[in-house]
Amino acid sequence: MSEIWFEIRVGENLDDRWSVWFQGMQILPWFENGNRIGTILFGCLPDQAAIFGVLSQIRNLNLTVISFRRISEPIRPTCRNVTRQLRFQIWI
Repeated sequence: MSEIWFEIRVGENLDDRWSVWFQGMQILPWFENGNRIGTILFGCLPDQAAIFGVLSQIRNLNLTVISFRRISEPIRPTCRNVTRQLRFQIWI
């Protein structure tokens, strides 16, 4: 099965220690106009059960989902490269 990449934006601020709760997704701060307005969860989820697991954790923590999107084909070769590019976009 191919990797399925997702980006979930929530309105609350989380640090990277929460990654374990979200199946290893990367936790990134979300900034707009120099102000932190929330958190981006970014990563690969193998199937729908994993997606529902992450969404269940979001619900259990009473987080506000701002957006949820599937990313069709992230920049290769590694998730780390994609994260660097996302951080660059977030800080602009």
